Amino acid sequence: MKFLDRLQPLGLLVLRLVLGAIMVTHGWQKIAGGLHGITGLLQHIGIPPWMAYLVVLAEFGGGILVLLGFLTRIAAFAIFIDMAVAILKVHLKNGLTGQGGFEFPLACAAIAFALIFLGAGPISLDWLRGSKGARQ
Repeated sequence: MKFLDRLQPLGLLVLRLVLGAIMVTHGWQKIAGGLHGITGLLQHIGIPPWMAYLVVLAEFGGGILVLLGFLTRIAAFAIFIDMAVAILKVHLKNGLTGQGGFEFPLACAAIAFALIFLGAGPISLDWLRGSKGARQ
């Protein structure tokens, strides 16, 4: 299976591109719609409204960083925390599947979790700047 081992960088690239695209899109929706929607939601679930800026930073900013493969582990950690809070405070009560369920944020959290430990891989800015990911 040496052939598949050589393709691991493509697997990491796909994970980054998918997670990054999802996060940038969700972050942009919050920016374009005005932060009042997210601040209201946060206040309703007992989170200080000012944390909306951290949500947007994690989703939009973190998504861009993950797409580029720059500071990937830090950005993935921020996204993981964002998704964990979303699951626990918003989606958990709706169950795994169905309207408002937590299956989608769980998948995003799992991808972010993997990127925290695996790094961006060789097709990334992290690799170019010398942060090669997992220690060998």
